[in-house]
Amino acid sequence: MDALLTAAALVFDLKVFWVIIASAAFGMFVGAMPGLTATMATALLVPVTFFMDPVPALGAIVTATAMAIFAGDIPAAMLRIPGTPASAAYTDESYAMSKKGELDLNLGVNLVFSVMGGMVGVAILIFCAPALAEAAINFSSFEYFWLALLGLTCAVFMTADDPLKGITSLVFGLAINCIGIDPTAGFPRFTFGSVELLQGISFIPAMIGMFALSELLRGAVSVDEKGAVLAQKIGNIFHGVWGVFKTYWFNFLRGSALGVVIGALPGAGADIAAWISFAISKRFSKTPEKFGTGHIEGIVDATSANNSALGGAWIPALVFGIPGDSITAIVIGVLYMKGMNPGPTVFLQNPQFIYAVFIIFVLANVLMLPLGWAAIKSAKQILRVPRNILLPIILLFCLVGAYSMTNSPFGVIIMLALGVIGWLMEENGFPIAPAILGLVLGEMLEQNFMTSMIKADGNALFFFERPIAACLGVATLLIWGAMIWKGLRGRRATLAPPNTDPAGA
Repeated sequence: MDALLTAAALVFDLKVFWVIIASAAFGMFVGAMPGLTATMATALLVPVTFFMDPVPALGAIVTATAMAIFAGDIPAAMLRIPGTPASAAYTDESYAMSKKGELDLNLGVNLVFSVMGGMVGVAILIFCAPALAEAAINFSSFEYFWLALLGLTCAVFMTADDPLKGITSLVFGLAINCIGIDPTAGFPRFTFGSVELLQGISFIPAMIGMFALSELLRGAVSVDEKGAVLAQKIGNIFHGVWGVFKTYWFNFLRGSALGVVIGALPGAGADIAAWISFAISKRFSKTPEKFGTGHIEGIVDATSANNSALGGAWIPALVFGIPGDSITAIVIGVLYMKGMNPGPTVFLQNPQFIYAVFIIFVLANVLMLPLGWAAIKSAKQILRVPRNILLPIILLFCLVGAYSMTNSPFGVIIMLALGVIGWLMEENGFPIAPAILGLVLGEMLEQNFMTSMIKADGNALFFFERPIAACLGVATLLIWGAMIWKGLRGRRATLAPPNTDPAGA
């Protein structure tokens, strides 16, 4: 109770509250601008949070990302362009509904169900995170090794349509993590005589480059592409929302629960949650033929899922230090920067900060209702901001942010190099998320592997001696086996000769 009261006093400080309001407005703007993702909003906030205390820093990130995920629905409904990848799953459905003259109901449902889905995610985060932390407090290096390996495996499995490209991206991230001083032997690796590389690749400039700069490059390629904003007048967006809830309350619960589960899987995130939830909604709908014509049912499922996934993604990030998505990967970097090492001990050493995160999550979802209404009302003006003016301003923020993390031009070089690499990867179908997770989890994987091997005196069977370690290890190996089996079956089907038997014909 003392920690909760301390957290409330920290959050409701006037300066912190203004930071949250400003971050909410920033998140709404970034989310509503096509091509500027919630991850970019988080990456751009990192340099600003460097100069803040832990609570306002976390408050800025939590609030901005929550707002950006919802705001991505606005251009989807009005331009047929998703503001963020989390809105892409139902963009066509949303735009078709708007063209039918139901823009008000469309945006109202997106706003209200985003708030309610976010609340479900927060509730499960508050309930599950402390309980899991209590169990994780007894984890040894063996459990953390398998946990990191399982997280990397799930990231490849969940985020890549082509597993080989996902693995390639992951190996690239792990290779970047190897640059610098070996944490066990203290020997320089891949530094090529450079003093700057002795400290390794700085996490924050790498994040800004691979997420923000790569998005800018993608936006610069299509800077002249314009969409026509729907000419409909926006009226009472809340009219009819209650009727939708009474009809599709089960879809809301199913989408919210599915979003939390998928959000908690390392590397999955809100966009995967939205796609899977939309597909399940269509599969089990009583009127699947209406999908594609502007049907509200799939939108209810998907918009609930992508907002509840935010809370779910924080569960592994806070409890185990394993990011649930690219946003929490950046958050983990911020936590380390503030001296709050994520993991079960943070619940014991800094409980007031954890409770502050919970309160900020609730506050962000409450604020989403009035601020979302204001964003919808002013959407037509926001969407008319010329991108050829907006993109150079964001590039300037990226350069300043990368420089401030290292206080040297080397941080800018890292940001520029990895930004170009990230853009080339995505242009050729290689997902960025596994590379980022490799960069985030590589040190954890290596340190715990080396520590465990020293404890086991080189005996690999020790990795399966403890019950939880054995369960995690078996689960990881089973996933590897399933991926290899699926790949072999696909290859066998590709190489199989066609049936030319005349009798069969």
